[in-house]
Amino acid sequence: MPQPQQARSAKTAAKRKEWDEKELRHRVRPGINAKLAELMAWHGITEQAEAVQLLILNAHALGPEASATALALPHHEIQLSESVARDFRNQSLAEARRDPGDEIVAPTN
Repeated sequence: MPQPQQARSAKTAAKRKEWDEKELRHRVRPGINAKLAELMAWHGITEQAEAVQLLILNAHALGPEASATALALPHHEIQLSESVARDFRNQSLAEARRDPGDEIVAPTN
């Protein structure tokens, strides 16, 4: 005979306490969620918790040096073309001329 839901929940809670399980929770923006979904699709993983757990285990298995690249923050360098930089400077100077209280200081490279 199947156990009632309350008994199953109590049994599961006891196992979690015995194994010292901790719940990890965090909020992510849509871009991060999309990347996780893509990783899961690539490898046929259906549960987010499983994917996160595997990522943690595999990153840890790489060791301190090799896992550093996986945990490094991506830095995006913005490269402005010469024409965009020139347009930005010209528009900035025009705006500064409209408000005579502002000083015009030429940028130094």
